[in-house]
Amino acid sequence: MIAQDVPPAPPAVVVPAPWDLTVGLINATVQLDQPLNASSRKVGTGFLLAAPRPDGSARVVLVTAAHVLNVMPGAEVRIGWRTAEADGAWKFAPANLPIRDAAGTPLWTQHPERDVAVMEIVAPEAFARAAIPVGWLADGDTFDQWRVGPGDELMALGYPHGLSANKAGFPILRLGRISSWPLTPIRHFPIFLLDFAVSQGNSGGPVFWTPAVDRLPGAPTPDHPYIAGVLVQEVQGGGEGLELGVVAHAQYVREAIALLDQDKSIEGPQS
Repeated sequence: MIAQDVPPAPPAVVVPAPWDLTVGLINATVQLDQPLNASSRKVGTGFLLAAPRPDGSARVVLVTAAHVLNVMPGAEVRIGWRTAEADGAWKFAPANLPIRDAAGTPLWTQHPERDVAVMEIVAPEAFARAAIPVGWLADGDTFDQWRVGPGDELMALGYPHGLSANKAGFPILRLGRISSWPLTPIRHFPIFLLDFAVSQGNSGGPVFWTPAVDRLPGAPTPDHPYIAGVLVQEVQGGGEGLELGVVAHAQYVREAIALLDQDKSIEGPQS
C-alpha cells in the first residue's frame, strides 16, 4: 500500500467558559466618583468599550449614564483603575479623569434623547486590553433575533452606594429578570425594566447576557455575549425603591458613539 498524507485535524475551537465571559465584563467595569466635601461624594459606574475610530485606529470609549457626569460639578472625576500585583493581590489605584475643559464644556458626548454618555479616554494598558469589543453591544434587532422576552435573566454590574465587591475596587455583580413587555421596537420602547435591587451608584453600569444565565425554554442561544443596555434609573413608588432598574437599550450607546465620531470629524485632526 502507498501511504497517503493525512491532512492535520483542524485546531479545536476553545470556547471560553461562561464565567470567563462574565469576568471579562467585570474587568471592563469601573467606578466613577467625585468628592463633594469631606463627608460626601457622587458615585456612578462606567464600562469600557474597544470602539475603533472611523479610520480604524484603536480607541477606548468610556460608557456611562449621562446623569452620572451631569451631577458631578467638578472638572475631573476619579476613575477606579485596578492593578494586579506579582503575588496575586490587586490594588485599587484610582486616577483623575478630566470630564470638562477649562471653559466648563463637557468632554463627553450625550445621546440627544436617552440618558447615555460616551467619552474617548486614555486607559492603562491592562484596561485597554480589557475593553469589551463594540460588536458586543446589542442593536435594535438583537432582542427579536434571539427571542428575548420577559422572564429572561440578565446580569448587571455596579457600585451600589459606592460599595465595591472588595478592597481592590471590583464591581458588584447582580442578577435580574426582564420584567416589562413589549421590548421592541426600541423606537417605541427605548427602555425596559429589570427586576433587581438598584441603588445610587449603580447608574451607568452594563446590563448584559452570557451563557451563565437562564433563557426561556426553547429560545435560541446567542452566538456570543452581548451588552443589552445601560442601567440609568431606579424605579420608585411612594418614596421607596421598588427593586426595579430602568435600562436604556444598547443601541443608544451605538448611536452615541456615532455622534462622538461626528463631533471628532467636525473638530478636525488634532495637532
